[in-house]
Amino acid sequence: MPNERRRWPLAAGLATGVALDALLGDPRRGHPVAAFGRAATALEARDYTASRARGAAHAAACVLAVALPAALAQRATRTRPWLTVATVAAATWAVTGARSLRNEAERAAITLDHHDLSAAREVLPSLCGRDPEQLDEAGIARAVVESVAENTSDAIVAPLLWGAIAGLPGLLAYRAVNTLDAMVGHRSDRYLRFGWASARLDDVANWVPARVTAVLTAVCAPLVTGADPRLVLRVTRRDGGHHPSPNAGQGEAAFAAALGIRLGGTNIYGGVMEKRPDLGEGRAPDPRDIRRAISLSRAVTIGAAALAVAIVSITGA
Repeated sequence: MPNERRRWPLAAGLATGVALDALLGDPRRGHPVAAFGRAATALEARDYTASRARGAAHAAACVLAVALPAALAQRATRTRPWLTVATVAAATWAVTGARSLRNEAERAAITLDHHDLSAAREVLPSLCGRDPEQLDEAGIARAVVESVAENTSDAIVAPLLWGAIAGLPGLLAYRAVNTLDAMVGHRSDRYLRFGWASARLDDVANWVPARVTAVLTAVCAPLVTGADPRLVLRVTRRDGGHHPSPNAGQGEAAFAAALGIRLGGTNIYGGVMEKRPDLGEGRAPDPRDIRRAISLSRAVTIGAAALAVAIVSITGA
């Protein structure tokens, strides 16, 4: 009985947090992730140097600033199960982004339904960092589908897995790592060295979740799109490693196979052109595929929540 009491609050908190996100979306005011970003920016203004060592210290300080209080909070609530449920639920709600991801993708789909390219280009920066000005309907559709695939892993599957494995500190530390990567992990002149540690830390944190996302996509594909899960896994094994990111290609290749489309191609980021290899072997995506990707992401979210609860139940975390 004591071991059972130790298991269920974390599992219940994760499941409740996923439900809150589905019902409410991201907090409208005082979002904890935004507050973390502001604090990290303020710290960067004081400690920035084009140095890997300084960047590693910056990443460590930012992650520990959220992980240590989270560990203390977890310890303080361990004998109060309902407080644990509430704390974990609130953290899960704050660090996952399933509803916001689907809402932004749906906004893009609606603009494309009306052939309003200008409005679609305005929506795109909320989903990904590529330059939207030169994109046509097909290019925007591909960008949105790729973003849904990648963020299903980064913003949904990964935090749930880390929460299941490491509890409240896992949830918050993962989101700190992922946020730092978005802030300083890109290969610009300013962050090539300072952001190196943040980028590599994010690669490590997402390695397993990205591959779990691909497997969950294969499992969900027959229910959502009718695709053969064996095909999804085969395409993921073949194409997933061709992406410049060690992780993003896993989810994108799996989504491409599940949707029967081909992702990849030429992208422009900050005026710099990148040619990425094809992922999948189907047709080029069109605006209709955005909603199919949204449905697939929703199914993977449910699967990830079930998996997280199962991990907690099996391990007694």
